[in-house]
Amino acid sequence: MIRRFTTQIIKSSPMVKKAVLIGINYPGTEGELRGCVNDVKRMHRCLVDRFGFSEENITELIDTDKSKIQPTGKNIRQALSELVGSANPGDVLFVHYSGHGVRLPPETGEDDDTGFDECIVPCDMNNITDDEIREIVDKVPEDCSITIVSDSCHSGGLIDATKEQIGESTKKAGKAVKTTEEIEQEERRNGVHVVNRSLSLESMINMLKQETGKDDIEVGSIRRSLLHAFGEDASPKVQETEGLKAVTKKQVVRKKDKGILLSGCQTDQTSGDVRTKGQAYGAFSDAIQIILDETKGKKITNKELVLGVRELLEYECYPQQPGLYCSDSNADAPFIC
Repeated sequence: MIRRFTTQIIKSSPMVKKAVLIGINYPGTEGELRGCVNDVKRMHRCLVDRFGFSEENITELIDTDKSKIQPTGKNIRQALSELVGSANPGDVLFVHYSGHGVRLPPETGEDDDTGFDECIVPCDMNNITDDEIREIVDKVPEDCSITIVSDSCHSGGLIDATKEQIGESTKKAGKAVKTTEEIEQEERRNGVHVVNRSLSLESMINMLKQETGKDDIEVGSIRRSLLHAFGEDASPKVQETEGLKAVTKKQVVRKKDKGILLSGCQTDQTSGDVRTKGQAYGAFSDAIQIILDETKGKKITNKELVLGVRELLEYECYPQQPGLYCSDSNADAPFIC
C-alpha cells in the first residue's frame, strides 16, 4: 500500500504599510495655521518615495480642500479605528498629525503622568484625548507597532502611560508647568514668522462657539458643551464625565507597548508653525524631513531621529524639545520600516 501524505501550506499575509495623515489649518478662525497641510503633503511623498507605501494605503484628512475627507473628530476617530482594525500581525502602521494641541486638567480624582489631558484638536473642536490614543494603540495586533508623529503643542505624552525615552514631560517634583496663557503666541526673528500650535482655552471656546453657533460656552462647561454639540460622537471620556456612559476603569496588562510617539515638543511646550519666504511648515515636521534626507536612504532608529531633530532645532534657536515615547526595544528600532 502506498501512503500519500498531503502537506498543508499555510500562507502568511504579506506585510502591508498603512498610514493616516491629518493636517488641519483651521482656515477662517482665530486659530488659523498655515503649515499643517503642507506637512502632510510632504510626509505623504516621503512615505511613498522613501518607505514604499502604496497610495491606496494612505488616508489623508485635510481641511483646506472640501473634496477631501474633513478632519473632524468623528472622521479622525473612524480613520484611526479602521487603520488599526484592518491591520494584521507584521503590518507597519503610521500616523502623522499636524495641527493644534490643547491641555485640559484631568477630572477630579484622576491621575495622569503629565498632570493634564493632552488633546489634539480636530477642525470641529471635537477633541481627541491622550486616553483615546492609548485605547487605539492597545488594539494594535501582536507583532505589529504603530508610529505616531505629532507636530502639535503639548504633544509629549500624547499616548497615555507610554515610557518616556527622550523628554521631560512626565511629572517631576518641583517642576512648574506653564499654562497656555503664559506662552508667547507669536515670534518674529530674522524674517521668520513663527506662530505656535497651542490653542488657549479662550481661543478654543471661541472656535467652538463659531462651530456650534452656541454662545453660552464657558471654561467650566467645556466638556458639557462638547457633549451637547457632538453627542455620541464626542470623546468617550467626555461622555463618561457627563454621565452618558458608565465609567469603566480597565487594568490593561501590556506585554509589549506597541505605540511609538515622536512628539514635536514637551507637554508644557509649544510647537512652531513657521512662515518664511512664501513657505509654511511645522518646525518639527521640517526637521524630520531634513534629518531623513541627510541619511541618504539609510535606516535611522527612532532614538537617532529624535536626537538629530532636537540638535537641529536647538541650532536653529527653536525652544521646543521633541520627545520619544515607546518601549526600550522600539527606541532602537528603525523609524517606520
